[in-house]
Parts: sequence; structure tokens; C-alpha cells
Amino acid sequence: MAKFFQEFREFAVKGNVVDMAVGIIIGGAFTLIVQSLVADVMNPLIGLLVGGVDFSNLFVVLRQGAVGGPYATLADAQAAGAVTLNLGLFINAVVSFTIVAFVVFLLVRTINRLKREEAVAPASPTEQPCPYCLMVIPIKATRCGHCTAALPSLSVADTSIDAPTSPAK
Repeated sequence: MAKFFQEFREFAVKGNVVDMAVGIIIGGAFTLIVQSLVADVMNPLIGLLVGGVDFSNLFVVLRQGAVGGPYATLADAQAAGAVTLNLGLFINAVVSFTIVAFVVFLLVRTINRLKREEAVAPASPTEQPCPYCLMVIPIKATRCGHCTAALPSLSVADTSIDAPTSPAK
């Protein structure tokens, strides 16, 4: 049993598990903010634009409750035991999902852009060491500016020449 708890502890404190837990907690808090944004800010504004409709109370009665309708609010219909199709709550959920999906898209897009910048290949070298005096010279040079040796056509991979043949001075 002790080995089981030790394995569980090792699993629980791994970096990925802790990162995931932090992400879930932040995601839950972010969801509350988005729900408030939708219910308290966006729905009233959209309701004003479409003629004063309160989306949180937009519903269709499918079956009357113990107390007959019409019901002024969704809460009244539910208190009476009516079966309702809650279109307003569904619209709230769709708007919330759209906002969360858009924010996640922006986050993933930014992370992918950063990864692409990291993966860019380094620029090809513009300098190389002279095989005779080992001073740095331009890669396209045909003669060393330091020791004036005529240079063989070197590629970047051929810069490890061991012994100079004879510098032309």
C-alpha cells in the first residue's frame, strides 16, 4: 500500500500534472468571468438591439404546470412545474462558448507563432576561418586579408584543414 501512495505522489507532483491543475483552476475562473460577461453585459446589449428581449427569460412552454400559464419568467414557469424549452439559456451558452473558443484560439495561435520563430533555421554563415592563419575572413573571399594566402574554394564543412600547404606571400 505504501508503494501505491508513493507512486501516486510521484505522479501528482510531476510538472505536467501540476501545470494541468493550474490550467483547470484558471479555466474555471475564466469561465465564471465569461459567463458574467455574457449574462450581465452582452445579453442586455443584444436584447436592446433586438427590441428589449431578455434572453435569460426566453423560453417556450411545452407543457403547462400545475398552475396554468402564461408565465412571466422562466423561474415562474419552473416553479409551477411547467416543461420548458429554454432557448435563452441555450443562446447564453452558445455566446459563452464562442467567447471561450475565440480566446483559446488566440492563445494557441500565439503559442504556435512563438514555436515557429524558435524553429527558424539559423542564417548561413558569412565568415570562415582562414586555413593558414586561422583569422576570420568573409566566406566568399579568394585571398586572406591577413596573411594574403590564396584560398582554396572552401565550403563551410571544409573549414577544418589541418596543415597549411604554403601561403602565397
